[in-house]
Amino acid sequence: MMPPFLTYMLRCGDGSYYVGHTDKLEAKLAQHQAGAADEYTTTRQPVALAWSMPFATRDAAFAAERRLKGWSRAKREALIAGDQGLAAQLQSGAPISRMAAAATSDEVPTNRPVIVLVRPQLGENIGKAARAMLNFGLSEIRLVAPRDGWPNPSAGPAAAGANMVLEQAQVFETLAEAVADCAHVYATTVRKRGVTKPVVTPEQAAQAIHRDPGRSALVFGPERSGLDSDDVALARAILTVPINPEFASLNLAQAVILCAYEWSKGITLAQPTAEEMLPPAPQEELEGMIGQLVTMLEPTEYFKPDIRSDVTMRTLRGILTKPGWNRLEIRTLRGVLSSLRLGPRKQQDTA
Repeated sequence: MMPPFLTYMLRCGDGSYYVGHTDKLEAKLAQHQAGAADEYTTTRQPVALAWSMPFATRDAAFAAERRLKGWSRAKREALIAGDQGLAAQLQSGAPISRMAAAATSDEVPTNRPVIVLVRPQLGENIGKAARAMLNFGLSEIRLVAPRDGWPNPSAGPAAAGANMVLEQAQVFETLAEAVADCAHVYATTVRKRGVTKPVVTPEQAAQAIHRDPGRSALVFGPERSGLDSDDVALARAILTVPINPEFASLNLAQAVILCAYEWSKGITLAQPTAEEMLPPAPQEELEGMIGQLVTMLEPTEYFKPDIRSDVTMRTLRGILTKPGWNRLEIRTLRGVLSSLRLGPRKQQDTA
């Protein structure tokens, strides 16, 4: 009998959770604990198994993994604690409707904007937009009359792992329906199209979204033509970005990522780990390197004429002092100077 496939959650050393699936849990767990299985867990040691659930097929386990990745921390911890309703929800694999999602998940923060794509043409662009959203903490996407229907098989590969955004996508026939629950609607366009409305930058819109009560929507038009005048007329404000007038075309994902990034400045996201920089070497070690270099230069009459020697020395010292070399760098440079002083190594006769 084939071993069951398992979806599992690990609790990481920083308190976060990692979700995966496998048919060899013990071996996979050992890889994670050794820091050899995944980049995420590698940098968040130690890790420990918090929960697992068997499934009959790999596809079912993978589907449960994707659903779990879209769950809030509170829901994950309730599942770990033994919430049978959540476990049954994972086992069933049934999609969560909009009303059911509101009842079973945490309330969506009102300062998290909805991304609305109006008449998007290519599935690849929808996927890339979803990827851009999730990079900066946004997950709710609404599609208005997508040209090729929905779901679109081309969207998944382009999303590069942002499947949870695509799985929760909602489809509407009109823009008015898509933004019906939003108090603040921003139409992204580089042209005013004859409509008199406030014009804001992505930064100004992001600040307003964090500040003002009520849900907000960022609306993007189709790839070829952008939003039409009727679409813009539905918005409360026009969102535009200073751009090269000779080449003012942004693709859909680029436009989404600009707005998502500005919004993300108002929340806490992970920062790349800063590399620890070595401190500058003590002055004594720097003086040693300068002295070595001066000793090598003197026989070449570099400091001639004598009347200019002091100025030349000060200039040289300024150049060598400015970078703030650390001990390793000074040691390396002194090795270079020693090698230059010795000259080419003569090959020893082996005969």
